[in-house]
This record gives sequence, structure tokens and C-alpha cells, in this order.
Amino acid sequence: MQARMKNPILLLPDTLPGLLAVNKASESNLPYTTRKLVHLRASQINGCSVCVDMHARELKKSHETDERLFAVAAWRDTPYFTEAERAALALTEAVTRLSDRPDPVPDEIWNEATQHYDAPALAALIIQIALVNVFNRLNVAVRQVVGDWEKSPEARKLVETHSVAR
Repeated sequence: MQARMKNPILLLPDTLPGLLAVNKASESNLPYTTRKLVHLRASQINGCSVCVDMHARELKKSHETDERLFAVAAWRDTPYFTEAERAALALTEAVTRLSDRPDPVPDEIWNEATQHYDAPALAALIIQIALVNVFNRLNVAVRQVVGDWEKSPEARKLVETHSVAR
């Protein structure tokens, strides 16, 4: 496998600080595990192998169980997720698949999310969903190969410069 081109973030490195600032501004309002489950589910939907690999590894490193990791794609049919996580995953699917239905984020999904997240946490959740979709679209568009961009000298420099833990 070979990517079509370098990752756009490597070609336009000034874009990364902005994306990282958005992430940083929203991450403290939402539990780490919830953020990473959301990232993993959106990445599965979008077929972003780079992000599926990365977020599954992050969850595993934070001591998530194999049962939960393996079940993220089938979260509705497993007992492994809290009601709050289920609400976040449902909202993730709706916001990621905007064109799949006439009412992209139905009231039922929205109202369930508001039962588990206050306004700042819900705002953070929406921003995290949007952000992972940005990264998914960048990687999928250029057919980024899992592991390749992290190994590149440019990515290493960006990681060091911007303190990105990948």
C-alpha cells in the first residue's frame, strides 16, 4: 500500500496547531474513554484505518478490555457500555452519517445525549465528533497507510514541536 500523497497536515504544518487547539479546548469536558470510543466509532464508520488503529491502541493502553474494544462497532447489541457512552456513540453515528437520513440528528438521539451530558460536555462531544471526522477525511482522502505517517521525519518533527502524543 502507498498513500496518494503526503498527509495534508505534513504539507501544511501550520494547520496542526489549530486542530490541536480545538482538541485541547474541548477535551477536559469529556471523559477520556468517552472521547476515544467516539473517535474509534467514527473512524470505523469512515473507514479510516489510521484512526481505527490509533484509537484502539489508545484505548487498550488506557486498560480498556478486549470485550469493549471488539464490541464498539456493535455497541447496541452488547452489555459493555454505560448509558452515557451509548448516548455518545449514538450521537457520533448520527453526526458522522449526516446524509443518511432526512433528520440527521433526530430528537430521540439528541434528547438521550442531553440526559447524560451538560451543555459544556455536550459541546465538547460535538466538537470531538467533528474533529475526528476531519482527521478521518484527511487520512481517507489521501489513503494514508497505517503507521506510515507517524514514522516519517516530518510527522516526528510535528509531534515533537506540538507535543502530540500519538
